[in-house]
Amino acid sequence: MLRAYCPTAEGLAGSIVPEDGALPADALWIDVLRPSREEDALVERSLGISVPTREDMDEIETSSRLYQEDGAIFMTATLATGIIDGHPQSQAVSFILTPTRLVTLRYEEVTAFDRFAAHAERSPQMCGTAPMVLVRLLDAVVDRLADSIEHIGREIDAISQQAFRRARDNTTQQRVSNLALQALLVRIGAAQDALSKSRDSAVSLTRAMGYLAFAAPKSADIAAHVKSLSRDLGSLTDHASYLGSNVTFLLDASLGLISIEQNAVLKIFSVSAIVFMPPTLVAGIYGMNFDVMPELRWALGYPFALVLMLLSAVLPFAFFRWRGWL
Repeated sequence: MLRAYCPTAEGLAGSIVPEDGALPADALWIDVLRPSREEDALVERSLGISVPTREDMDEIETSSRLYQEDGAIFMTATLATGIIDGHPQSQAVSFILTPTRLVTLRYEEVTAFDRFAAHAERSPQMCGTAPMVLVRLLDAVVDRLADSIEHIGREIDAISQQAFRRARDNTTQQRVSNLALQALLVRIGAAQDALSKSRDSAVSLTRAMGYLAFAAPKSADIAAHVKSLSRDLGSLTDHASYLGSNVTFLLDASLGLISIEQNAVLKIFSVSAIVFMPPTLVAGIYGMNFDVMPELRWALGYPFALVLMLLSAVLPFAFFRWRGWL
């Protein structure tokens, strides 16, 4: 899908461009989402540039992601999406800056793009030129990334409370069940996954900012904005590293809690075995050596013994499951 944004008195007005149509001559921003071959050809024909393919966007070499060609600046960055929604993903997005237009190429929805488009429709002063549209769009992306990292920070705090502030019943601390510990590890793994994608996105955007500061024409007057965004990304990277150390600590602490719970269960089993060993020993020595045993001539003595043996096995098992030890 091609969407062209043209400047108006109220702001940038977006409209969908059909595959067999033409790009508006005054379009400042052309947003390309999941393009077909015809749409790729339309952009290349209209702007005289070569649009990178999805395989090109997934390349990890810096030279394949940041370069200049046909008078345009090509930058491909990895953006973390879906973190706040609970479905973190990493998406490659290309920003192509020509002297008069900005082209963005992506294959998945990015919330920051939709928010920026809605804001730009009401703010004509923020998008006077294509370079300014680019830095404002990157600003929205960085702002969304900051929100995502803050969301991860709150999730890590919640995990910490779950791990170290267990529920109490009066003065007796309740034990943590195996399912609760497993859920804790799952949350830690999800937080680490989201944090890793966010940090990769911050590093990728930092590289793009450095290249933009070098390659952008001085007449674009965006150097101050790029420098500010670079500082913000540096702060986000440092904060993500700090949160990463917290996640590592929580993982070690959770594994320690699991070890403590396992040792406690084994201790209970050991004590139970020791408690029942003396009666077993006495029964083994004297149980069959009495002249008078009423059950020997009882017609239901044998079924009673079977039921008693079954209960002696089932009741401890049910008790241990109820306590969360199994």
